Amino acid sequence: MRFVVPALLPRIKAEFALSNTTAGIAVTVVWITYAFMQFPAGAIVDRIGEHLLLTSSLVLAAGSVLAFGVAPAFGAFLLACAAFGFGTGLYGPPRATVLSKTYPENDGVAFGITLAAGSLGAAAVPFLATFMSTRFGWRAAIGAFAPFFLLTSVLMWRTVPRRDSGIVRVTGSDLDAASLWRGTRAVIAGISRRPVVLAVGAAMVMLFTFQALTAFLPTYLVATKGVSPASAAGLYALLFISGSAFQPIAGSAADRFGDREVSAFVAGVSVLPLVGVVLVEGPLALAVLIALIGARLGTDPILNAYVVRALPPGIQGTAWGLLRTVFFTVASTGSVVVGVLGDAGWFDEAFFLLATLTVFAALLCAGLPSRSALA
Repeated sequence: MRFVVPALLPRIKAEFALSNTTAGIAVTVVWITYAFMQFPAGAIVDRIGEHLLLTSSLVLAAGSVLAFGVAPAFGAFLLACAAFGFGTGLYGPPRATVLSKTYPENDGVAFGITLAAGSLGAAAVPFLATFMSTRFGWRAAIGAFAPFFLLTSVLMWRTVPRRDSGIVRVTGSDLDAASLWRGTRAVIAGISRRPVVLAVGAAMVMLFTFQALTAFLPTYLVATKGVSPASAAGLYALLFISGSAFQPIAGSAADRFGDREVSAFVAGVSVLPLVGVVLVEGPLALAVLIALIGARLGTDPILNAYVVRALPPGIQGTAWGLLRTVFFTVASTGSVVVGVLGDAGWFDEAFFLLATLTVFAALLCAGLPSRSALA
């Protein structure tokens, strides 16, 4: 659903009379509030487990989706963006830890399949929302997905295992200065390890470029390439369909051939298509290049699984949540950067910038230590 707003951005911009920069801020609000919840969610999951947190996230997301449907002005729209970011931000850390615990020997494949399912959703939902918006308006198109969040929350409540030991209650001894300091030192030590720094750096750059790309890809295709809004929505969906195919393949390949080799290769081959989008014309050529850009999503399961594996088990949730807060916060600024460049008439140059940053991410991936070095 975080990609529905960019897909509907041309209609939202027209209704609220927004510039590209202001529209970019709206997308950034979704991402930055999502980022701010990562650390609290990680800390909470270490105490209460994944079951309650995953369910709560979906219920809160359903409420925020309904808020989009009744937003009468841009200020209310921004509040709905923030509410959606806060609600969905609770989901990422517990999803990662439950996958890592359930599939410790094949976490690359597990992350790949899970993220691929998300990519298929990211392809289908914006496309459906765009189609619905032509008939019922963008508010109804977003609000219509609230029941699906509620249904999924029920399924999550019934299927995700509860923590056997029950909820860990905070006592006075848990909160004394010495214990807090020991916990803080443990987290700092865990996230300062070279493998974690390199993997998080690569993930942060890849996420920044992807967030910047997806925030304005439909707008770029319509405004610069002369593509119709319906065709732009289809090409936008193609990006995620392609990514969903690459993610499980990349995760499986990393389990077999190594995280460093596969992540560096995947990041590297996604550079040229970014440049090519600027240089070509016509829907067929654009479709081929956008499908190739989707390969970059293959780094997600590799780097996510790598970081979670590299963190000490006792602080895994807290540290992973903190790291996600950092790189999602940085990545959330991508839409503003591209929006500013677009308002200046430099949409093409924005793609060249994203390609350059992807080269840097590939170099970081090439420096990752092997899995055996994490033991």
